[in-house]
Amino acid sequence: MTPSRPMRADARRNRARILAAAEEVFAERGAAASTEEVASRAGVAIGTVFRHFPTKRDLLAAIMKLLRRRLVDRADALIADGDPATAFFDYFTYLVESSAEIGTVVGALAEEGTAVEPGEQIKALTQAFGALLAAAQEAGAVRPDARLDEVMALVTATAHGALAAGWSADLRRRTLGLVLDGLRPR
Repeated sequence: MTPSRPMRADARRNRARILAAAEEVFAERGAAASTEEVASRAGVAIGTVFRHFPTKRDLLAAIMKLLRRRLVDRADALIADGDPATAFFDYFTYLVESSAEIGTVVGALAEEGTAVEPGEQIKALTQAFGALLAAAQEAGAVRPDARLDEVMALVTATAHGALAAGWSADLRRRTLGLVLDGLRPR
């Protein structure tokens, strides 16, 4: 498929089904998941999967790109439509809750020998999180001395802890409550 030629509608639908199925399969089975399982779950032939994603690594990289895009889109939506007093906390929680899904894909990519480069989407994510932080501080919902690098360190540590230690939903909720309370004005 040449980059200059647009994808047919059925090919776009197949690609979307493959990505959705791959997200589910890799979330359930990790790096042990196979492209055959993805094809079966997507309801397409294995050749269709390979036409879109010649290697498992390509498929995982596409999932990672999709997950990153969702993170940025969620931040953009909260910036545009969210209540500044709550949007920051909603997004912080969303990032921690999303860490398990993203961590599974990152782990599978690592097992495939692929480093995950932060790239432009992570820069966009940081900028969006910074906008949410500034709006929350302006609304008086977040302490004025909280800096973006500190907040990014907190969300990274909390998300990593939840993922690496396999925190239960209850422990994640309670830990998030403590971390977020520390960011509220005194």
